[in-house]
Amino acid sequence: MPLYKYVVRAKKGKVKRGTIESVSKHAAIKQLQQSGVNLREIKETKETIFNKNLSLTMHSVKNRDFVIYCRQFATLIRAGISIVEATNILAQQSDSKALKKALLQVEDDVREGQAYSTAIKKQPKIFPVLFVNMIRAGEMIGNLDETLDRLATYYEKQYTLKRKVQSTMTYPIILFVLILVVVSFMLIFVVPNFVTIFDQFDGEIPAITKIVMKLSEIVKELWWLVLLILMVCISTFIALFKRNKTFHYGVHLVILKLPVFGKVLQKSAIARMTRTLASLFASSVPILDALEIVEKVVGNPIIRKVVRESHDNLERGSPLSEPLADSWVFPPLVSQMVAIGEQTGSLDYMLMKIADFYEQDVDRTVDALKSLIEPVMIIFLATIVGFIVLAILIPMFTVFTEIQ
Repeated sequence: MPLYKYVVRAKKGKVKRGTIESVSKHAAIKQLQQSGVNLREIKETKETIFNKNLSLTMHSVKNRDFVIYCRQFATLIRAGISIVEATNILAQQSDSKALKKALLQVEDDVREGQAYSTAIKKQPKIFPVLFVNMIRAGEMIGNLDETLDRLATYYEKQYTLKRKVQSTMTYPIILFVLILVVVSFMLIFVVPNFVTIFDQFDGEIPAITKIVMKLSEIVKELWWLVLLILMVCISTFIALFKRNKTFHYGVHLVILKLPVFGKVLQKSAIARMTRTLASLFASSVPILDALEIVEKVVGNPIIRKVVRESHDNLERGSPLSEPLADSWVFPPLVSQMVAIGEQTGSLDYMLMKIADFYEQDVDRTVDALKSLIEPVMIIFLATIVGFIVLAILIPMFTVFTEIQ
């Protein structure tokens, strides 16, 4: 969409500048006027892809910074400090420039009489849709402090779970890259030196040595081609993953079907989905609205599809648990507990218990994987390096015999 630069005057006479994306100039003007400001100037600006990506990067907030903000904000509100004062305090002490800038803008909007939920909704790159909707619900029913506590706990648990899963997935990738570096070094710099020695003798070279010598020749002479093919494959994969919905869905399907890591990711996604839904229910967000929010924030397209089916099922008057029971992604435990929650009127409690169960399960699995991955990868590295070393040593014995 086109990007427009604007200059507006707020209710208290303060001049503000910024940018807004909209389908047309008229729509942008209407959107700004609805926010209660006096428009002084607006014009379309041409922005390159590089600048746009840079802008998005600069406005992003790390998960850790947002988690700290949620907990501190909840604590300040619970202590009786007003929203304006709490926002100002957190803006001044925040280490994130993007979060600090957003909080100062939110402070100004709240001072002008806007609701906190309305002010943070104007900062979609900083405040997630889940956060905005739960805050709005908390304002409506008058328990903002409880809602903030619930949000702080929610984001802390999400952050901890995400870090655990990421660390488990990152560790084998780093070791695999290390293995590639070691093997490439040996094939490029070590093996060719011994090839020169072998060429001086007419002895029979074993098959294992011929294989390693051929690999060394390919890597040394065609490394650029291998690198080029690798870059093309990665670029193609990323492009398809971002733009092709079928490919995107298929990749997630394959990942969830992986023997060990797939189960970890599946349980992690279930825990995220159920905790999000439970938090929304507990904050008195209507169930259909809650499912629409979960559909937006859940990261896995397979689970997103099931959530959409659950939403449609409820609109038709059918139970929420039916699509969960029909999907292979959700174990019978999930659909059964959701069905019990629907029947007894304790759906938020049941969803929270499901989230607790799978988060603990992920914790145990991740700890077990960490203790197994290191020795497995070390054995894998030793096997590959041992294969290369053995290919060099076997003909060396023949050379020493001939010298003697």
